[in-house]
Amino acid sequence: MNTLTENPANGQSVLSVVNSQPHSTLKEKDVNSPTETTMTEQEIQQLVESQRQYFRSGATLSVEFRLQQLKKLRDLLHSHEDELYAAIYKDFGKSKHHTQLTETYPLFEELEMAIKNLRKWTKPRKVKTNLLNQPGKSFIVAEPLGVTLVIGAWNFPYNLSLTPVVGSMVAGNTTVLKPSELPAETSHLMAKLINENFEPSYLHVVEGEIPETMALLNQRYDKIFFTGSPQVGKIVNKAAAPHLTNVTLELGGKNPAIFAEDASVDVGVKRLIWAKFINSGQLCLSPDYVLVHKSIKDRVLERMVNEIKKHNYSVENGNFVRLINERNFDRVAAMIDPEKVYYGGEMNREERVIEPTVMHNVTVDDAVMQDEVFGPIISVIEFETLDEAFDIVKSFEKPLAGYLFSNDQATKDRFLAEIPFGSGAINDAVMQNTNTNLPFGGVGNSGMGRYHGEYSFECFSHMKPVLEKANWIELDLKYYGHSDRQMNLIRKL
Repeated sequence: MNTLTENPANGQSVLSVVNSQPHSTLKEKDVNSPTETTMTEQEIQQLVESQRQYFRSGATLSVEFRLQQLKKLRDLLHSHEDELYAAIYKDFGKSKHHTQLTETYPLFEELEMAIKNLRKWTKPRKVKTNLLNQPGKSFIVAEPLGVTLVIGAWNFPYNLSLTPVVGSMVAGNTTVLKPSELPAETSHLMAKLINENFEPSYLHVVEGEIPETMALLNQRYDKIFFTGSPQVGKIVNKAAAPHLTNVTLELGGKNPAIFAEDASVDVGVKRLIWAKFINSGQLCLSPDYVLVHKSIKDRVLERMVNEIKKHNYSVENGNFVRLINERNFDRVAAMIDPEKVYYGGEMNREERVIEPTVMHNVTVDDAVMQDEVFGPIISVIEFETLDEAFDIVKSFEKPLAGYLFSNDQATKDRFLAEIPFGSGAINDAVMQNTNTNLPFGGVGNSGMGRYHGEYSFECFSHMKPVLEKANWIELDLKYYGHSDRQMNLIRKL
């Protein structure tokens, strides 16, 4: 767990982390795994100040500058793709094709979309002007926020670090990136590529663990974008509060999948299993548990096992990855109740691998239901009525994602109206995140703010409303000397 205490000597927040949180990007200092590009707090302070001065110079404002920098990042990543694949494989056995599917292809899509649409996104957006302000025109101008801090997550170290950076760049900001230190090879590679090819006053990577992260959070920014656990998200939000810094938090939660009585079981389970075990379940959008109508439970369980066997999940086959470290392995392994394992449950701590595991006859009181799994375990809970299923979902914090498998329109309508979630899908899972026309973000305990595509541009911009009035006429309605007749006319206008 994470604890936040106050230092009575200086009143600043001090972080003490025991890294048992599934998304945490912070860990206790390990003297046997030094980082390559750590910085002192004074150096970090100087870095942030240099970025503030660079932003104030206006250098980042022009569309041409932004396009140049985005293309530079795209070309840099393309020219080092083999190194990207090699680094992430060293970290947790993620294959080239798995990395392409979940990391580089989505990232390149974000870059190409930003490059293609930047000129359109930066144009003032016209809106209607009411009669009271005629003759005049109204529009919204996208204004860069300034100096931004992006704190990435370990489970998709390229995608979840660099996609927000793209949003910051396209909006015209300067950016400090703090990647997760857990996948050390990917962190070192991103630091090497970016720091050797970009001016630090514009874009720079700071590596490190607790001391460096806290030194970063002690600075003032115009935007902080954090991906990780709700527990650490609260710490980030508290650090931003004294400066009233704009914060986007992409967090997590226990994402439900509901199989209604009328669900198309075969195709539904096929999609569910793929979504659950991609990245070995280390995905914030992953279905965490499955609520299944009692009439189809046996069929769903049987189909789950068939799908798992068909995929033959393993690191060697390139469709499975190791758990990120032994601490997370132990955390996930402790959730498995051997008495409730329907399939799987085998594990190898030395290799940090837990085979895809299906648990059944699970209740909300079981260990596996007390926290986000963030690993290759899926739990099946039986229900008789939709009311019962919905009550279970609503007994937890609002999740990052919600999934329904049903062909009944009334059931779909109830799901959308009654179940809160950040994003979701009907008759599929996770795939909503592949549509850059849809925003990605949480709600409540699962986060705040949204990004992807144009939403990333807006996330890192202030959308500034402006009214421009003509000078050739001026009505006296608004000025003092009001009468009932004047006020009635103003009300109508």
